[in-house]
Amino acid sequence: MVTTTVTLFTPPPPTKATLPSFPLPKTHYTSSSSCSSTSRRFRVRAYSNTSKFGNFLHLKPAHQPEPLDFDLPWCHPSDRSRFDVIIIGSGPAGTRLAEQVSRYGIKVCCVDPDPLSMWPNNYGVWVDEFESIDLEDCLDKTWPMACVYINERKTKYLDRGYGRVSRKKLKQKLIEGCVSNGVKFHKGKVWQIQHQEFESTVLCDDGTELRGSLIIDASGFASTFVEYDKARNHGFQIAHGILAEVDDHPFDLDKMVLMDWRDSHMGNEPYLRANNSKFPTFLYAMPFSSNLIFLEETSLVSRPVLSYMEVKKRMVARLRHLGIRVNKILEDEKCLIPMGGPLPRIPQNVMAIGGTSGIVHPSTGYMVARTMAVAPCVATAIAECLGSTRMIRGKQLYAKIWNSMWPIESKLNRQFYSFGMETLLKLDLNGSRRFFDAFFDLKPYYWQGFLSSRLNLKELAWLSISLFGHASNRSRLDIVTKCPAPLAKMMGNIALEYIR
Repeated sequence: MVTTTVTLFTPPPPTKATLPSFPLPKTHYTSSSSCSSTSRRFRVRAYSNTSKFGNFLHLKPAHQPEPLDFDLPWCHPSDRSRFDVIIIGSGPAGTRLAEQVSRYGIKVCCVDPDPLSMWPNNYGVWVDEFESIDLEDCLDKTWPMACVYINERKTKYLDRGYGRVSRKKLKQKLIEGCVSNGVKFHKGKVWQIQHQEFESTVLCDDGTELRGSLIIDASGFASTFVEYDKARNHGFQIAHGILAEVDDHPFDLDKMVLMDWRDSHMGNEPYLRANNSKFPTFLYAMPFSSNLIFLEETSLVSRPVLSYMEVKKRMVARLRHLGIRVNKILEDEKCLIPMGGPLPRIPQNVMAIGGTSGIVHPSTGYMVARTMAVAPCVATAIAECLGSTRMIRGKQLYAKIWNSMWPIESKLNRQFYSFGMETLLKLDLNGSRRFFDAFFDLKPYYWQGFLSSRLNLKELAWLSISLFGHASNRSRLDIVTKCPAPLAKMMGNIALEYIR
């Protein structure tokens, strides 16, 4: 799935080397050998590994994203370097929160090595998610339906609009909001944060010191500024994606392909097929025209992470089988998204939003729509603390802001979504097919609510009961034999949250 990654910072220490707290994932190393109409939709073609339909990985992206042409208000010494809120990172999470917080007249500074650089990844969202937060004008392409290929014989059609986010439109809209509300920007990397009782100091690599009442880390998964009190036992979603000009492709132009679990493309690749049966990947595709398409081979979740080279080889075999000849790669991307695992220690004196905050959907990897939606709630809490009365600082401030993002209900719901991830980790290709066959047979309210993190704990319990009722006998056996351990872990974690 297309998901989001935020600009990463590796803060250089001033005197001695330190290792980042984010653990490098272990990798699965596996051996391997090297339509616009209904009739076209199921047309797959097998070709030998010729130059016409062979390996396209040697092609280099034809374009590099250009930075925004915008006159930013920079932080100057005359500002006395004192702010209410300092946000580290100007990815989607940081820029959205800066735009929202500054609406209340709060003095905000964004620190980033290149605030105007274009975000590198493609973001896909359900249209209704962006409509609900008035960002539908930031979608550059929408599809009225999505489809899921369960196998060669069965396809699910989902009556829910899907869209690709225009990174330029979204960033420009958020930056314009920031500028009009008085946000200042500083171009640099943060390498250290020093905390006092009611104020913190941000030290940048250029020697600049910025002081603020609240520091917010929106710098991404590799951040060392946010602390955890539990081992970060993430699952990992890894994907290789390309925006490509092609001769032709077999997908309908009015449907995006949410998941294609077919493995017929591995018929002449026995080692690839065997490995895919154990650690499956699927194709995610957004067709823009008959000759332009975004394609992404995705491992939904694995622990340890699947080899990136394995994912690329499977994509080559798949496109060759589908008869998709890649003439030019306009953009390419590599996604590695940590999923699930524990939340950061709550509260603590650095607030987090985006990748390092635990907001990534543990079962799907979706993040950008939820980040856009939660930022106004966090901004309201900040305004209540740092507004005109200027009364709430220090520990009270940190607790209120963290709890605005992670109230008890959201923590409990996340335990259920993590349970879903732990279950998916135990499923092979056939198990995954059976699971999603039953999942997309649920009432739209439930599967849509699950994917968009909108269900409460009671509704999630009903979803589980309904899913078991829709499942095949083999899928029920998977649930009975593979779910007890993740279920027990979830129940234990929910009990701990209630005790706290």
